[in-house]
Amino acid sequence: MTPFKEVVRHGRAWLPVLAITALLGSAVTLALPTVLGRSVDAIVARHGYGQWFAAAAGLIALGIVCALVEVFTGTACVVGTTAWLRHRLVSQVVRSGPDGTQAFDTGDLVSRVSGNAVDAAQAGPATVSAFAAIVPPAGSLVLLALIDPWLAVAFFGGILLVIGVLWVFARRTAEISLAYQETQGRIAGLLTEALTGLRTITAAGTNAREERRILGLLPELHKHGLLTWRVLARSGAQAAIVGPLVLVAVLAVGGLQLVAGRITAGELFAASQYAVLGAGLGSLTGVLGELARARAASQRAGEVLAIETVAHGTLPLPAGPGRLTFDAVSVVVGDTVLLANVNLDLPGGATVAVVGPSGAGKSVLAALAARLRDPSTGQVLLDGVPLQAVNRQALRAAIGCAFERPQLVGTTVGDAISHDAIGPVRTLAAARATHAHDFVSRLPEGYRTSLLMAPMSGGERQRLGLARAWPASRLLVLDDATSSLDTATEMQISKTLTEDRHRRTRLIVTHRTATAARADLVIWLDGGLVRAVGTHSELWQDARYREVFG
Repeated sequence: MTPFKEVVRHGRAWLPVLAITALLGSAVTLALPTVLGRSVDAIVARHGYGQWFAAAAGLIALGIVCALVEVFTGTACVVGTTAWLRHRLVSQVVRSGPDGTQAFDTGDLVSRVSGNAVDAAQAGPATVSAFAAIVPPAGSLVLLALIDPWLAVAFFGGILLVIGVLWVFARRTAEISLAYQETQGRIAGLLTEALTGLRTITAAGTNAREERRILGLLPELHKHGLLTWRVLARSGAQAAIVGPLVLVAVLAVGGLQLVAGRITAGELFAASQYAVLGAGLGSLTGVLGELARARAASQRAGEVLAIETVAHGTLPLPAGPGRLTFDAVSVVVGDTVLLANVNLDLPGGATVAVVGPSGAGKSVLAALAARLRDPSTGQVLLDGVPLQAVNRQALRAAIGCAFERPQLVGTTVGDAISHDAIGPVRTLAAARATHAHDFVSRLPEGYRTSLLMAPMSGGERQRLGLARAWPASRLLVLDDATSSLDTATEMQISKTLTEDRHRRTRLIVTHRTATAARADLVIWLDGGLVRAVGTHSELWQDARYREVFG
């Protein structure tokens, strides 16, 4: 099922009501000219016009009610569908992991979730409106044929011209709408990138260059917007010409038929109203434009929904010390080999340092251990169970991760540490263990201090990242997570890790000699290969190992 059809289908709770009211409104529109025409004939005959006036008033009232219900139903459908689609998009992005979203800029993803979701949600109401808008002209053709076949012939010739105008408009608008939305997403991506690196941009004095880079796409956006208006203006002008021609043709034929006595004055009046309805088919440009934008937005949302999410198994983790095994693990991206045939059997409860020069594959190894990515071949096991077979909740409770540049998530400092699996007591314990409590307690509102208002150094941010990872029950993966700490604090935290009373396995990516020296075991990586495994003192005998630390 295409994303567009899926979005339309989601509105099924409201769409039947919307369709019924739209069709009922169209029926009122079709019935009113006939009733008014009968009223004209009754006035000419000077009897019976009261009942036709009453019928016309009733139809008008019914039309107003239908319009009100249609607006309410359409709005409710769009609101509900937007919320549903945004929830799906956010869930897909979160569950896809780092690898799944790497093909998208952050700003582009935000534009798809925020703006495009609203446009896509119009799919259901716009589809119903488009079909409902066809009913009056089609019904007009039938009713004109009942009044007089020649009126229908004149009407049909003009309608073919209007349909041709609409066909060209719909095809061009769909192309331009997609290009416009894609350009908007690229601008959002560039802006997000600039905001992330704003401090660097300011320090380098490249503000003007970044401004030109971001705004450089505005001419392209302007071009697409201008094309949209040109297509709309051209189609509107063509419809404005064709519409009166339809009316004139029907009135000319109707006038001749009236003179010939084949139709009455009331029927001529009704025919003129049906001609106006047919000419009004040109107003479908607005509905078709909305439909085209919905299709384009659905396509962009569908690209996000097509991302493969990280699949989790159903197995729990058995009791164990946190033994970590890499069984013939390789990671290949394109033609680049990041890790090649890694075989490691790391004892549970040990402190394991991972060292190597830049690009050696240290962060890739850490990501595999935390199941932030999966190997191209081979498997990673925790206490004998492949990580891919473990259910999500058990996996995330067992493994904690901290990074060199942690992204602090939440509203307050306390939110940045705590998560669903731990309460206030364990949050405080984690903060104390990682020495984050030392500076958090000095903040204006302590753990309730807003993250936006909390002045923090890189080392303090790292301590919060460590605190968030600390409650993990079996494995701690620290990817250069203490690099910004001062020497004294780093030694305190290293001591806490080494003397961890929970006896969890600790996999620590590091560039520091002291950290490697305190580890039980060191993995020496170079060029994606495991050069050696042993204690720091054993490996220190090799001059190439010493070069790793400069």
